[in-house]
Amino acid sequence: MPLTERLRTVFADALQLPPGTDVDQLKYRDIEQWDSLGHMTLVAAIEDEFGVQLDTDQVIDLSSFKVAADMLRDAGVDE
Repeated sequence: MPLTERLRTVFADALQLPPGTDVDQLKYRDIEQWDSLGHMTLVAAIEDEFGVQLDTDQVIDLSSFKVAADMLRDAGVDE
């Protein structure tokens, strides 16, 4: 499965989004579920799914689906 599809699934599961939610344009605090606790849940889910460890700056900078995808590509996760 491509990186973006896997990441969509991670976002949907970690943030408990209803089926069909468009996560591609999602940004931090756009929805109630993506609060500080949801943020840490999302970080843990991304790290587990992709086998990466985000550093403190990356955790802070993780502000959208696009940023998350770019971080993973920069970390060498294949598309």
